[in-house]
Amino acid sequence: MRLLKSTAIIGSLTLVSRLLGLVRDVLIARFLGAGLVSDAFFTAFKLPNVFRRMFAEGAFNAAFVPLYARRIEEEGEASADEFAKEAMAALFVLVAGIVIIFELTMPWSLSIIGYGLDKAVDPEAGISPYYLAVVYAQITMPYLIFMSMTALFSGVLNTRNHFALAAAVPIVLNIFMITALFAAGLAEWSQKLIGYFLAGAITLSGLVQMAIVIWGCKKAGVRVGFKRPRLTPGVKRLVVLGVPGLLSAGITQINLLVSHSIATMQKSAASWLTYADRLYQLPLGMIGIAMGVALLPALSRRLRAGDQTGARTTLNRAIEIAAFLTLPAAFALAVIPQFLIGGLFERGAFTAETTEQVALALRMFAYGLPAFVMLKILTPAFFAREDTKTPMIFAAVSAIINVSLGVYLFFTIGFYGLALATSVAAWVNVICLGWLLLQDKSFTPDMRLMSRLPRIALASAIMAAALIVIAPRLSPYLTGHFVKDFVVLGAVCGAGFIVYAAAAALLRAFNMSDIRDALKRS
Repeated sequence: MRLLKSTAIIGSLTLVSRLLGLVRDVLIARFLGAGLVSDAFFTAFKLPNVFRRMFAEGAFNAAFVPLYARRIEEEGEASADEFAKEAMAALFVLVAGIVIIFELTMPWSLSIIGYGLDKAVDPEAGISPYYLAVVYAQITMPYLIFMSMTALFSGVLNTRNHFALAAAVPIVLNIFMITALFAAGLAEWSQKLIGYFLAGAITLSGLVQMAIVIWGCKKAGVRVGFKRPRLTPGVKRLVVLGVPGLLSAGITQINLLVSHSIATMQKSAASWLTYADRLYQLPLGMIGIAMGVALLPALSRRLRAGDQTGARTTLNRAIEIAAFLTLPAAFALAVIPQFLIGGLFERGAFTAETTEQVALALRMFAYGLPAFVMLKILTPAFFAREDTKTPMIFAAVSAIINVSLGVYLFFTIGFYGLALATSVAAWVNVICLGWLLLQDKSFTPDMRLMSRLPRIALASAIMAAALIVIAPRLSPYLTGHFVKDFVVLGAVCGAGFIVYAAAAALLRAFNMSDIRDALKRS
């Protein structure tokens, strides 16, 4: 099955990127911890990151990939490449305009997501956290332009089944940031100065990533070039499909911004949530995002060919593979969050108290991890049919739940209520999307899926029980020494993997022959 091979390629390269990202986050925790400077830096980086997900990876990619795939099928690669040039020109003008507006208004517009940051000068930092975040954001904002172009060319490569390079470019960001952090350690820079260098590394990495995918497109035979922005029929269709997708992605991302803004009302809460977010993003990126990237062009090709049965089968196998890989990760994050956070981050400026707070948020995110992954699978089922309106409607419902429940929980149980609200809202979104796909028979669970899902869940529960026993016995060996802690973490994770693999094999939750057969197929 091509889907599994594509997912394996994307997932393995994403794994490298996420592991380097984990090293990056360990170093950020070591030097910045959870305090005023980290709150300022994470707030600044969130702004271009959120708009990148809205315009580049969200709405634009969802609308562009099916249209580009259709052009290839119906009119050939030359026509498709002309459409890509038109789309690139339109996207560049839109994103460049947004960046210019934010650069000029940053001292005021950053309050959208940094409402709770203190505007008074902090004696230790020598500057107010809010205006420090303003400067960081002005440095990182051009990253949005570079990454929007990167997303477009990555979509071209993915549609042409060249997944590797597009999946590998995010590694560049982590390499640049890790280099800056190592330099910070050697030079013994202040936390404020480290933030400046990290912001610069982010923007520079975006430029390099864009250059790499443009080179990759040229090597793949894609005719790359810049055209004068014009409202051609192709661009009009892109806008028609992209606006609902933009609203859908925008609702979700603005929702996250609101949650972050609420979190800034409590000192260090924004950093606690960010560290927790980073950890659950590891399996989400490896499984959910990789699956979604591979799934959209696969479904688009099958639907263009009129193969409805094949599209339903592809969706069933995507859910099955995702469940097999996601459920054990969710169980592990839910039952031993403090052990994982302590082993990964607790050293330097990252204290034991910080570990406890981040673990609270991580457990809440773990409850929603399967839903986060499912959204990456169910949403392409609509996008492949050029339906971007339905996900927008359900995203709006999810957003209302997230914000209202998040505000209520923040003021009742504390900051980690924001993470719990995000998980609840994601499950509501999944239920709505899944129900509609079932209603119009775009998705019909087959017997294989229905048989294996309970077995996968049971195997995951058995693994979780083993981790509950093993982790406390090895916790005393976590001493804050980087290498030793990672060995202990590796031992516990390895033990969990062995238990899960054995349980899955005994319960016949998954067969190795499925993977072998899939990898043999082109």
